[in-house]
Amino acid sequence: MRNLIKITVLAMFVFLASCNSNEKINLVEGKVKRESVSIASKVPGRILEIRFNESDAVRLGDTLAILSVPEVEAKLMQAEGALLAARAQYEMSLNGATKEQVKQAIAGYDAALEQFQFAEKSLKRVKSMYNDSLVSAQSFDEVFAKFNGAKALLDAAIAKKEEVMLGVRNERIKMAEGQMRQAEGAVAEAKVAYNERYIIAPKDFIIEAVTLHEGELALPGYNLFVGSKSDDYFFRVTIPESEIAEFKTGTTHKFDIPFEKRTIETKLVAIKQLAHYADRTSSYPNYEIGESVFELKFIPSNAKEAENLFNNCTVLLQRTLPNN
Repeated sequence: MRNLIKITVLAMFVFLASCNSNEKINLVEGKVKRESVSIASKVPGRILEIRFNESDAVRLGDTLAILSVPEVEAKLMQAEGALLAARAQYEMSLNGATKEQVKQAIAGYDAALEQFQFAEKSLKRVKSMYNDSLVSAQSFDEVFAKFNGAKALLDAAIAKKEEVMLGVRNERIKMAEGQMRQAEGAVAEAKVAYNERYIIAPKDFIIEAVTLHEGELALPGYNLFVGSKSDDYFFRVTIPESEIAEFKTGTTHKFDIPFEKRTIETKLVAIKQLAHYADRTSSYPNYEIGESVFELKFIPSNAKEAENLFNNCTVLLQRTLPNN
């Protein structure tokens, strides 16, 4: 009631001061507003620490809260292990076979060659005896089967030796490199998610509400901090359709600060129609039924003049009307 009396007295004072001229000043009540800021978590986690409280002013880059994300830590460890294995596989494909692998391949080739030569000699002897009917067909088939087995082992040993001596094919090197790149991407993704456990202030603002506390679960997209920009003030006034014609964007207007007895010059930057009559968060004048209501946004010409104004403080728009 006391505030209403002060505003009424100020309005009467302005009106009396203008009675000697051909114009009078009409005051329209508005509100001081700031652009809102909402900070949400990107990954789910339990609140480990809250570092700021309501009404605190934070700066760009400040750590507002820390989350506990054990699931992300486990995924990071898995990704780092997969990267370690993929990198070793890629390096092995680049370096080729070791000395021990070369010796093993040569020894395997020599053993297979020895067995093949023995099987070949045995087949020649048994074949001559078979032609003279000195051995049965069963015995000949057994020796011939051993010869084919020795030949297959020799072919495999030759292929292994050539692979070791000539090195890994380019296709296999590219495949190993691709697997390594994929593992690197998984590690990078896990690190980004792990770093999201820090809730960082994206800009300077004043905290108005802290929605969660330590120990509570924060879900992705749920606002943890709600506030307003500390350096982005504007004045909001609601005008009915019948009076909107006198306002043009880009024009300058003056606002009285009733409780500080000073005037601030502003610039009208936006005019928009309110979608519903109920969507009015600042004071508004009387209007006729069926009449549209518009919201006007004014920005102070000198931002420093509005630094000490609180959100939702009352301001009075000066409107010059001709005397009847």
